[in-house]
Amino acid sequence: MGFLNLAHLKFLFDGLLWTVGLSVLAFVGGGLLGFVVALARLYGSRATRTLMSLYIKLIQGLPLLVLLPLAYFGLPSIGIDVQPLTAAALALSIYVSAYLGEIWRGCIESVPRTQFEAAECLALKWHQQMLHVILPQAVKIATPPTVGFMVQIVKNTSLASAIGFVELARAGQIINNSTFEPFVIFVIVAALYFALCYPLSVLSRRLERSFNVANR
Repeated sequence: MGFLNLAHLKFLFDGLLWTVGLSVLAFVGGGLLGFVVALARLYGSRATRTLMSLYIKLIQGLPLLVLLPLAYFGLPSIGIDVQPLTAAALALSIYVSAYLGEIWRGCIESVPRTQFEAAECLALKWHQQMLHVILPQAVKIATPPTVGFMVQIVKNTSLASAIGFVELARAGQIINNSTFEPFVIFVIVAALYFALCYPLSVLSRRLERSFNVANR
């Protein structure tokens, strides 16, 4: 049995950095894939829309604790060796894409139909309509829920410990195994998670209020 010291705090801080890094990877990867999912759901062929709908239902219906082992143990079974970080980033990106894809699809659909018609009247091509008319308005609508969902991404990184990835929660568990001071350690862990998530929650609420005021 030991005592909490500076080395332990440094280890927690390193875990915090890995949590932030994994969150960024999940958001970027999930965002790119989610954007493709959203566009495919809206503008793809009937078969593509059906396929994307099934993809979303499947991923949203699976616990992240199932996706993580599938990525970590499943890929080596087909000859692709992956590290815990790679497997965690892949699983989280897939998970995030299903939710962001639906969020962004709804935001694009919420752009008034008159904006689509106005873009068509200007004889703009489809990609010009999206880039210059539709997406700028959809981004404004999508920003509050997207920022709010980032809180879920940060918290879900704690599940990556199931495949051996040492992020903040796992770092706390490891330190507790040597110090046996669970209350102190997990109060610190909780405070660090709060420091990450609370500003995002506040930002999301402020953006939502700003958007509501702007539309009055």
